[in-house]
Amino acid sequence: MLPIGDDNSARKTVPLVTYALVALNVLFFFVEMSGGEAFIMKWAFVPRRFLADPAADFLTLFTAMFMHAGWVHLGGNMLYLWIFGDNVEDRFGHVKFAVFYLLCGLAATFAQLAFSVKSNVPNLGASGAIAGVLGAYILLFPKGKVRILQGQGVVQVPALAAIGLWIVLQFFSGIGSIANTADTGGVAYMAHIGGFVAGFVLTFLFRGSRRARAMN
Repeated sequence: MLPIGDDNSARKTVPLVTYALVALNVLFFFVEMSGGEAFIMKWAFVPRRFLADPAADFLTLFTAMFMHAGWVHLGGNMLYLWIFGDNVEDRFGHVKFAVFYLLCGLAATFAQLAFSVKSNVPNLGASGAIAGVLGAYILLFPKGKVRILQGQGVVQVPALAAIGLWIVLQFFSGIGSIANTADTGGVAYMAHIGGFVAGFVLTFLFRGSRRARAMN
């Protein structure tokens, strides 16, 4: 089962921010691969190191959310950002969506930080920010449908089912989305929860009123 798209018939704008985010994530991943372990340790978010000197490690709050643990991790995240991000961006507007994405990523990191304050494992991944996008999508498009490639055919399923598939993908995408223990990497469940909750709550602030959307 592979999601390949959703209904964009009501979309009125070109999702420039979504495209830019996908491009930045892919570009950063290639830089990450060429830089190796030294690059990862420098630009990933390390909870214990950050708490020791927040000012020196401030930039890693942002750089870490553009890094990935591997091809499956990157591919799954970018596919879901591509499918769901454009519609959320259309509702919020370009600038609001960019701010929304970053805030969800930060919320995810701090949610995971609260449960791994002594961890020296590098935290990295866009999963928390994308979890926020999915939270917004569920709220904005509760009856949304997603096209799924199943076998040799394409079927439509509720967006909730496709989002559930993303959660499964995160579980199996391997070590490193954001660390979940002090000694080993793993799937960052609290980061996903933090990003999703932030996205759900921030949607009420970012989507505006029906009247305002009609005037735009």
